[in-house]
Amino acid sequence: MENVSRSIRNNAAEKVVRLVGYCSIGLFALCCLLPFILVLGTSFTTERSIQKHGFNFWPKDFTTFAYKIVFENPDYVVGSYAVTIALTIIGTVAGLFLVAMTGYALQRPDFRYRNYISFLIYFTTLFSGGLVPFYLLITQYLELKNSYLAVLLPGLLTPFLIIMMKAFVSSIPHAITESAKIDGAGDFTIFIRLILPMTTPALATIGLFIALAYWNEWYNSMLFLSSDVKYRPLQLFLYNVVTSAEWIKNSSASSNVPLRDVPLESMKMAAAIVATGPVVLFFPFVQRYFVKGITIGAVKG
Repeated sequence: MENVSRSIRNNAAEKVVRLVGYCSIGLFALCCLLPFILVLGTSFTTERSIQKHGFNFWPKDFTTFAYKIVFENPDYVVGSYAVTIALTIIGTVAGLFLVAMTGYALQRPDFRYRNYISFLIYFTTLFSGGLVPFYLLITQYLELKNSYLAVLLPGLLTPFLIIMMKAFVSSIPHAITESAKIDGAGDFTIFIRLILPMTTPALATIGLFIALAYWNEWYNSMLFLSSDVKYRPLQLFLYNVVTSAEWIKNSSASSNVPLRDVPLESMKMAAAIVATGPVVLFFPFVQRYFVKGITIGAVKG
């Protein structure tokens, strides 16, 4: 009888702990969601209402004027989306392959120079050559000025992601590789047919990092893509739209729209929604791999 009552108390305590945990996680998720709702509501609010009432979750004076300005030239918006999507897909696939292959090679015990190369990769996370050598390398030596390759190539190999992939792959027993070699498989076959399928969570995690980096990329585009390039990546295009609106609002030049009514704040929010919307929709599909992959190799028993 005592064991039954103890079991009932334990079950009750477990339910209370779960309830508290779920409520805490729900409140935390709500706190993360509220800023996005605030951005969405402000993007549909008139500039006068923002100046008078401040930012609100629900627009007091509803308008789509900010989105009309952002999509004033739909061809450029669609072209910028196409460029960003292409860079993200190509960069993520190529970057994943290179990062995975590098991480796999650096954890191989039979690779003699793995420690030296790992040190050189880690060293670049502490020190860099700076902006001027990087700019000269891209423009003078590689001659990639006004080329999308200037945006694509620098993001293919990231030292942090290589170190992370190395930790992921090191959790796979080396005996699997040795047994495959005994059966006559080559290194590339082992990597493609054995290592990659076993590191799916790691690939999803690193792929998400790479994809987000390419999707949010604007700095290299600003450096290497001039006005001669018709379609620029989405982030740089939206940055130029917002910058132009700021210039119009702060200038005294004539305009069809009264300067005080230029939807500067709501346009910033609309640009944020346009830029982050696809990422928000895509993230739930890889979240389970992301949570699992981020913990692999972190703790070893």
